[in-house]
Parts: sequence; structure tokens; C-alpha cells
Amino acid sequence: MAKKPTRPEFIQGRPVSENRKARHEYFVEDTVEAGIILKGTEVKALRVGRVNIADSFAGERDGKMYVFNMHIGEWEGGNRNNHEPLRARELLLHKREIKKLLGLAKVQGYTLVPLKVYFNKRGIAKVLLGLAKGKKQYEKRESIKERDWKREQQRVMKRGD
Repeated sequence: MAKKPTRPEFIQGRPVSENRKARHEYFVEDTVEAGIILKGTEVKALRVGRVNIADSFAGERDGKMYVFNMHIGEWEGGNRNNHEPLRARELLLHKREIKKLLGLAKVQGYTLVPLKVYFNKRGIAKVLLGLAKGKKQYEKRESIKERDWKREQQRVMKRGD
């Protein structure tokens, strides 16, 4: 029996794009994995890594969840049927998940922020959504101080002083 060809390494769980800015701007309290509906040229551009989710957010339109402002660059091999880079892309979630997330977002002031885009083991594109609450300026400064303090502790422990 012939051996099954393996997929490239980055496809198996390693993020194609990660939103590090979101961890600084928000308190991420819960995460939800969602599938995403993409066109063919978008998938090819994702596999190459041409995606930016820094300013993107998720929301509701017509009872369905969408991710807005997610930039997937055009694929070079595409023709006139290439995709729009900033179009709203539908997320695949169950109705009860959509209701739960939208209820928290409307009532308690949470925001749905894409944290990373990746391919799962089967090669299917996924988006990790974070249910997040915004940080105030002083909270951001505290986070930076805490991070620097932990880094300094690690340096001291490594040196053995």
C-alpha cells in the first residue's frame, strides 16, 4: 500500500496569522473555534500566508456570524475571478453558539475578536474567536509591567544569582 503524502508542516495546527495585538488590547475570557467559508483563491492565499487579522472583528448580519475587516491578499495566480481582499466572510457556528455569543456581546459589552487563523489536521481553515472585554489604558500599562517583571525573574533564575 502506498504511503499517504504528508501536508506541509504549517498546515497542521501552526497559525497562519495571529492577532497578538488583541491580547494587549483586551482581556480574553473565552475562546471559540469556528469554521470559515472561503473561496478557492482565498484558500490558496491563506496557504501562502497572505492574511492580516489585526483590525478584524466578528459580528452578526441577518442571523449569521461574519468576520469583518479580515484582509486576505489576492492570489497572484488568480484571474479576473479573484476574490475581494476585505469582504465579510461567514463563520460556521451552531445557532446556540451564535445566540450565546451575541447575547454576551450585547448585554455585557463583550467583543468578538479573531485571535488566530490556522488549518486543522484535516486541512480545513479555522478561526479562533476570543470573547473579549476591552482594557483601559492603566490596565495595559500594568500588563506591560507584569510581563517585564516576569521576564526579569526568568533572567535572574537562568543566571543563578
